[in-house]
Amino acid sequence: MTRQTKIITGVLAGVALGTAIALVLSSDKGDELKGKVGDWFCDLLDSSKDKIGSLTSTLKDTLSTAKSQA
Repeated sequence: MTRQTKIITGVLAGVALGTAIALVLSSDKGDELKGKVGDWFCDLLDSSKDKIGSLTSTLKDTLSTAKSQA
């Protein structure tokens, strides 16, 4: 695994653990909590997709630059 993959895996594991703890300690009703967690998770996925997309484009640019210099 690359360093970035390990970091992403660690962050996602931390998010999952934090969500589980929040569910256990929450004082909200079940439906309200599910809605809040669902909204938060969707926002997290959207931001992750944006970051991965920008990382992919940066990687493609770097590879094309390296190929043209070779």
